[in-house]
Amino acid sequence: MTRPDVPTAFTQAIDAFLTYALAEQGLASRSIDAYRQDLSDFTRFVVARGALSPARVQHAAITVYLISLRRQGRAASTVKRRTAAIRSFYKYLQREDVLAHDPTLDLASPRLPRRLPRILTVNEVERLLAAPNPGGREGVRDRALLELMYATGLRVSETVGLDLSDLDLAHEVVRCIGKGNKERLVPLGSQAVRALREYLGNARPRLARRHSTQALFVSRLGGRFSRQGCWKLIRRYARRSGITTPVTPHMLRHSFATHLLERGADLRAVQEMLGHATISMTQVYTHLTRDRLREVYRQSHPRDAMNVPSTGRGPDRRRSRLKQVRA
Repeated sequence: MTRPDVPTAFTQAIDAFLTYALAEQGLASRSIDAYRQDLSDFTRFVVARGALSPARVQHAAITVYLISLRRQGRAASTVKRRTAAIRSFYKYLQREDVLAHDPTLDLASPRLPRRLPRILTVNEVERLLAAPNPGGREGVRDRALLELMYATGLRVSETVGLDLSDLDLAHEVVRCIGKGNKERLVPLGSQAVRALREYLGNARPRLARRHSTQALFVSRLGGRFSRQGCWKLIRRYARRSGITTPVTPHMLRHSFATHLLERGADLRAVQEMLGHATISMTQVYTHLTRDRLREVYRQSHPRDAMNVPSTGRGPDRRRSRLKQVRA
């Protein structure tokens, strides 16, 4: 935030807040960048309307800003994220005694429509995992990466952030540092272990060459494999395997959780493996499994599967017959 029209009081306060969020709250660098962008946009709005410092901003000004976002056609998720950024910023300032009153109190957040995660079927996952060419070093790496993501449900940033020391193939677990710098251990399946052993024994040494990187997954140039590279390879293999819907790395995470729950996994165990802070974040997958169970019921239960003719106006005909008997 170096724009000359932004008062120093704002830039210093935002820089201090972001330093706190990075050091104390353990927010990822991408979250810090998003907070900076959101707060910069908010600051320009209130400064243009006469607020020369964060302490001069009133509740009404924040409300008008959020209304302006809606009128611009911004998505509800964007408005909700910016509301959260502004609220966190002012809570920090009040905690630091920069201001006496928090103007974000009673600030309403927009309700987001409930969207169920998009997942792949088991058959689609199998086709996706079989798509890489096992004859090339990059294909071996890609197969290991895909197997690990589906076996563990790791986020794409967690996957590409893994180091060699995070992997324990002897005990079939991987150590992951997730959101908020929280560490968790996630089991690895036998298929993933087999693919990782082949990658580490044959493909990674040829990809890393003379590079001394500790990254588990490396690019063809020998450096750490990137998030963008992971996105591209998943989309490429999805097209190759004939999957028509757009596939993202997070869909493997959603599929991991849903497929576990469909096969009777404990919700708390899935929560721990996903690294969710609350059980409510994991419960969204139970909606998917309930929908699947209803579909199985409709197809399999004898009374739902059989074609039972409609009774139509049966009761009227029955009453007519009774009248004839009585007559």
